[in-house]
Amino acid sequence: MKLRIPALVAALALAFLLPVSLLSTTATAADGPTVKLSKSQAGTGDSVTVTGSRWPAKTLLMMLICGRSVPSRGVIGGTNSCANADGRAVTTDAKGGFSKSLPVVEPPVPCPCVVHVATVTGASEAAADAVFQVAGHPVEPLPTPAGGGRLSVLTDPRLDGSSGLLTWFGAPPARTLVLTVGNLGTAAVKDPILQVGTSHGVFAPKWQEQQWRGTIEPGGKARVELPVELPGGAHGDYTVSLKYGDKVLAEQPWAVGRPWGVTLFWVLAGVVVPAALFRIGMAVVDRVRPRGRGQAPVRRGRGLRLPELTLRMPKPGTRAETTAPPPAPGTLPWFTPGADPGASTPETNAMNTTNSKGNT
Repeated sequence: MKLRIPALVAALALAFLLPVSLLSTTATAADGPTVKLSKSQAGTGDSVTVTGSRWPAKTLLMMLICGRSVPSRGVIGGTNSCANADGRAVTTDAKGGFSKSLPVVEPPVPCPCVVHVATVTGASEAAADAVFQVAGHPVEPLPTPAGGGRLSVLTDPRLDGSSGLLTWFGAPPARTLVLTVGNLGTAAVKDPILQVGTSHGVFAPKWQEQQWRGTIEPGGKARVELPVELPGGAHGDYTVSLKYGDKVLAEQPWAVGRPWGVTLFWVLAGVVVPAALFRIGMAVVDRVRPRGRGQAPVRRGRGLRLPELTLRMPKPGTRAETTAPPPAPGTLPWFTPGADPGASTPETNAMNTTNSKGNT
């Protein structure tokens, strides 16, 4: 009995401690955000309820159905493998949980598929995947991952290029991300697919895949140049990131100036257009307003012209002709006020002499 009691105690202790250790391992593995689905398979036109927990509180998330993906390797090809147009946004509650319905659509690439949930805003990135099968969608094996190759940045990245006149008027700003990477692995890296992301403020980066053509041998290095472009009219503080696989290799800030040409255009439009409308309105009013009979239209924009007066001086040695004023109304045409009708003038004397000769 003395030998059996210690053995019994040891067995009980082992039975008690074993579940405790297993529970602690499970909790440690599940410290990150989790995603659960109401169903593991559905067809196009149906919907699935997505439930999450242990996410950052009050954070905006994006839910997508992505193809060519497994939880262990993530989304191969980035968001280009997802049905981006039919995604849904959801905001976590104060405890970091959420629940929202997601419509089932076919991703642009074959399955295996997952429901991919990732943060859109927040200081840190977080993502989680849940296996999901889209009924009727083709399934293809995943590409074999390159083994042994591991890239690392050897020099500080920089953004080459400058903004032109079109950028000042709202054209998309563009730069070239230049850096030197080295292969620290044991196998060559051939034509690696890199992801270039741009983020603005607190928003998460928007990744875009770019394939660099070339081979980097183990222990070798290469100069990598990748184009970066922002949407038209973008301005403010941006961050350009470079990611290979699941590892972010480099980040470079980019201060984009405001397109002042667009502002100047709208200021001029706000001044010129009202002035032109005012002049057109005044011209229409001038055309349609009523005028008196025989009244000529008034021309705007010109000064009033006074009638020209011409003063003619008599020639030297000649007698200026005097013009009698017209007779006043009610008087005889041969009589003017102030003249004596009986007085003789040289003209009347000549007429009398002629008449007297004729009578003789």
